[in-house]
Amino acid sequence: MMVNKKINEKVKAARNICVFCGANRGRHPAYAEMAYEVGQLLVHKGLGLVYGGCSIGLMGILADSVVAGGGVVHGVMPKVIADREVTHTGPINLHMVDSMHQRKQLMYELADAFLALPGGVGTLEELTETLTWFQLGLHKKPCAILNIQ
Repeated sequence: MMVNKKINEKVKAARNICVFCGANRGRHPAYAEMAYEVGQLLVHKGLGLVYGGCSIGLMGILADSVVAGGGVVHGVMPKVIADREVTHTGPINLHMVDSMHQRKQLMYELADAFLALPGGVGTLEELTETLTWFQLGLHKKPCAILNIQ
């Protein structure tokens, strides 16, 4: 029980949640619905969003949901993929970086906790690195996976 109490205290102290998720909508409509609901929950809890900076797929739905609710969004987009992915142009704090490594580093620095929603290989890679850093003691920020469907 002590571990759960410590994690709950860290989550309560969080200001920004980094959410890893897909630049596609996924195969099931529940993924898009959950991305929207997570965005609304962040706003309701007074938490900011840190994410990959994309305006399409689950990332776009999530960011648009937070923006619609009046929340704070930090998008982190590498210049090397800005042309391939549709960069969010709405009222967000967009951070352009030079590489994927810098993207992850800045997302980690801005975040107080991490959450993974459905996504592809990129989501898996981001989550795996975050969990590895946690295991190595490089951070003690809460990490979670939201299992949908």
